[in-house]
Amino acid sequence: MEITGGCLCQAIRYRIAAEPIIARVCWCRVCQYFAAGSGTVNVAFPSAALTVEGETRDFVSVADSGTVMHRRFCPTCGTPVFSQAEARPHLILVRAGTLDDPEIAEPAMTIWTASAPSWACIAEHLPKVERQPPPAG
Repeated sequence: MEITGGCLCQAIRYRIAAEPIIARVCWCRVCQYFAAGSGTVNVAFPSAALTVEGETRDFVSVADSGTVMHRRFCPTCGTPVFSQAEARPHLILVRAGTLDDPEIAEPAMTIWTASAPSWACIAEHLPKVERQPPPAG
C-alpha cells in the first residue's frame, strides 16, 4: 500500500509505504494551537516508510506530556504536516488533513480530553483518555 499527501500549496508531497499504526484525535493545548482552536487528528506510521519531497521547517517544542517534539510544516503555506517525538524516532505522526485520502485516518481514540474546552466536539463513540496514553508501536 502507498499512502500519499502534501501541504495546501503542494510544495511538500510525501509517500508512505506502510499501513497506519493508529490514528488519534488530540486535544492537548499544543495541538489546539496548531489546529487554530480545535483538536488535531494524527496518524502514526513507521518513520522508515516515509519519503518526503519539498522543504519542511521544524519547530521544536515540549509537549504537555514532557516529550520533546519536532513539528514540521510548510514554509510557504504554513500547513502543519508532521510531528515526531525525540523519544520515539521510529514513529512519524502525519496530520490527517494532509492525506490525499483522509478516510484512512479514522481515529481509534481521543486523547488529552482534560485539556479540551467545554465546547469541544468529542466523538462519543471513541474511547477517551484524559492525558497521554502509552505510545503507539
